[in-house]
Amino acid sequence: MNRWTWLLIAGALAALLWAAGRHPDVASPSAAPGLPAFDCRLPGPLPASELEPPLQGPVPEGVGDFQLGDYRVRPLAGFSLQARVLGREDYRFDRGAAISPTDLALGWGRMSDPAFYSRLDLWQSGRWYRYRWGNEGPPLPEEEIVRSSANMHLVPANSTVASALSRIEPDQRVRLRGWLVEVQGQDGSVWRSSLSRNDTGDGACELIYVCELSAE
Repeated sequence: MNRWTWLLIAGALAALLWAAGRHPDVASPSAAPGLPAFDCRLPGPLPASELEPPLQGPVPEGVGDFQLGDYRVRPLAGFSLQARVLGREDYRFDRGAAISPTDLALGWGRMSDPAFYSRLDLWQSGRWYRYRWGNEGPPLPEEEIVRSSANMHLVPANSTVASALSRIEPDQRVRLRGWLVEVQGQDGSVWRSSLSRNDTGDGACELIYVCELSAE
């Protein structure tokens, strides 16, 4: 085959991989020995707008661990937000991709305003969200950037959520409700959500079992 044929084949394979990353298989929550089925009861209201910080509340009595594919999931807190999408990154081959195929970097408060976040150079890689500013300095105090934005690992609860997630793009407004969770693998590995909006560094990202997701 000539060079152009190989290029066409490579392009088609790249498109298939991209589509697969945007439309991941979704494990269904199920009962396991000693664990009840999980019905994704929605925790609490949404914040009034993306200008308000996310809402977090305790896990109600009767909401406990459940099985998701090969993983045991423990709800840690109810969670809801309205926010602006600062960036997205899809994962297919890292350790967490089987349960969380997409990270969204989200901003609320003044970090939901393009007048501020557009002045930052934002990117995601390796399950991290990073930013930097130019010689003019940060558009907001750095502590405000920290408490008003975060990288969030999303675990779709069902195919409806997965489909909505596949269509989300930077700069959209999103509404999300679900649970901050801890996920334990069969090998004993543990992936635990942060429970604070003020932390930074390793372990500062939210891991969210997403029951409801929409965007505009």
